[in-house]
Order: sequence, then C-alpha cells, then structure tokens
Amino acid sequence: MNLNVIELTKTLIEMRSVSQDSNGPISDYLQAILEEMGCEIERLEYTDPNGELKVNVIGRLGAGTGGLAFCSHSDTVPGQEVDWPAFEPEIKDSKLYGRGSCDMKGPLAATIVAASQIDPKKLKKPIYILITADEEIGLLGAKHVTEKSEMLKKDRPMYGVIAEPTEMIPVYAHKGGAGATVTSHGVAAHSSTDKGISANFKLARFMAEMADLRDLSMRDPIYQDDEFDPPTNGFNMVMSDFDTAGNVTAPKAVCRVGFRTMPKAANEELLDLICKAAEKYELEFNGRMADPLYVSTDSPLVGAAVAALDGRKPETVSYGTDGIYLKNMIPQMVVLGPGSIGVAHTIEEHIPLSELEQAVTVYRSMIQQLCM
Repeated sequence: MNLNVIELTKTLIEMRSVSQDSNGPISDYLQAILEEMGCEIERLEYTDPNGELKVNVIGRLGAGTGGLAFCSHSDTVPGQEVDWPAFEPEIKDSKLYGRGSCDMKGPLAATIVAASQIDPKKLKKPIYILITADEEIGLLGAKHVTEKSEMLKKDRPMYGVIAEPTEMIPVYAHKGGAGATVTSHGVAAHSSTDKGISANFKLARFMAEMADLRDLSMRDPIYQDDEFDPPTNGFNMVMSDFDTAGNVTAPKAVCRVGFRTMPKAANEELLDLICKAAEKYELEFNGRMADPLYVSTDSPLVGAAVAALDGRKPETVSYGTDGIYLKNMIPQMVVLGPGSIGVAHTIEEHIPLSELEQAVTVYRSMIQQLCM
C-alpha cells in the first residue's frame, strides 16, 4: 500500500467520531485499511449506556508470539464547531489543524502508515495495531479490550507504544488514579421544622478530614514520587447535593475524592485512609485503584525508542492513557507520539507536519529493531 500520513490524518479528521456518538463508521474505514494491509482482524463491539455502538479494532500483521503493539483511540472530544471549523482539516504554517489532529488521529495515522511500509514476510514477531473507543470518557474501550480480546490473550505482545502526543519524547511512566465515591444519606424536610437530617452535615466531617489528608499528601514524601513533575499526587475532592434548595435539608450528598498514583508512592495506604474515614462516619463508599504505567529505562522497548530518536532522553508525564488498562495485557509500554498534549481538546488543535512525518520514521525503526 502507498499510504500518506498527512492525507490519512486529514481523512480521519473529517470523519466525526466524538465520544458521545458511535465510532462505527471510522472503525469500518480503519478496519478496511488494516485488512488491505494483510492484517488478521479482531473486532470487539459493545453498546454504551446511551445505546450507541462502540467498536474496538485490533489488527495483527505477521505471526508468532511477542511483538510490538501500537495503541491509539478513534474517539475525540466535541469539536466546538461554533468557534472553528473543527472537522475541516487545514494546513497552515506547516501545521495540520482540526479536531483530533494531535489527539489522536495524527498519531494513529502514523502507526498505520509505519506498519504498512513493512514487508510482513520479513517479520520475526508480529505488529499489532490496536484502536480503541471511548478513551476520552473513561478509557472504556481499553477496558473492554482487556476483558474480551482473544487475540491478545492468545499471543500477547511483549511491547507496546501508546501513540498519544508527547512531542516525540519517549515517556516511560505516567501516573495512574485512585480514590473513592462517598455517599451520605439524610432526610429531606423544610429547614424551619428542624425535622430533617442534612446529608451535607453528615458528609462535612468526612470532608474536613479529607482537607487535612490533602495537606498531608502535599508535605509527606511517602505519598510523592520525585521522578514526576510535579512529584505530588493531585489530591482532589468534589461534592454535590444535587442542587438541594437552600431551605431544605439535603436528602443525599455525594463526595468524590481522588488522587494520582505513582510507582514509588504509598498509594494503597492513602486510599485506605480515605475509606477508613468514610467508614468512621458511617458513610457509603466505593474505593478504586488504577496503577501507574511504568517501564524500566533499561527495557529494550525504551532503548529502541531512544535509538530511533537519536538518543533523546526518556521522561515521565502526569496525565494518564489507555495504558492504565492495556498494561495488563502488554507487559512493557511507552507513550510516544507526535503533537503536543497542550493543544489537545482546544480550539485550533493542530499537529506539526514535521512531527507527523517523523513519527512514521520512528515507529518504523522501532518495528525493525523489535520485530525483524
């Protein structure tokens, strides 16, 4: 095949695939390209809570075990079309503009083009192109893949590249996430009667402890990891009493407490403190933990990325990716892609053409080092 990364990115931008809608059409298009490349296909479908069809597509080129997976997502955040022509790709000042240009239709296109330039007969280990749904609204597609993919369970890739925009800096670690949803129940009544029970007052004591816990996490190094910038965990809290009127005692209030997990931090201890505080005040709670993504800088995967980038030093980032789930099926993963996360989700989202073309070269080099 003779695929052009810029033209393919433009086509993908034109195909609206906002997370709230079905990504079926763009998945059909991408699947057809992968099939034409000679990939074996696994298509995993599900219906989201709004009744929309969602599709994950996995293509495998070559045979054998191990290999290298390129992981992307086909959904985008809303286009904000009132403010700019989000789905009309435009090149100006050596940059390609459009919704999803950097997050992440450009990087996705680069992975496909790189794989298309490889002769499958020369592969000693397979290449995987993994395209998920609903990354922008909770990594739902990646979670579905880890639960349902028979292809990845049968012959797991050894290495993975998450092609999120990093300005072509290899990222060997990113933060995960943890926290708890805490629910307080009261009795609604007009406040003049003093017969109600406010769920807010019951929750307030717990929230006061969370404020102290946040301060502790900011000053105690056991909850931090100096490999990251910032080294702190972003401890945060939001709450709602569902717009209860000011003269009514709130019948229900919900507080969500969360923080970002890091490899060297006491993540489980901190989550335990949150849950024990909720239990002390007899509140309902549901804790959750997603471990961070981490691979040793001595890994052959990191080495291949560094070599392909002429010795560029690997770094860490504070945001998360599909790797939170996909690492359960792909032992070693890095984040590496063209474009800047700083312009993702914004009006005038764009990607430098030079980085888009560089990504094809770098991905192809990594395939040659790890699969041939």
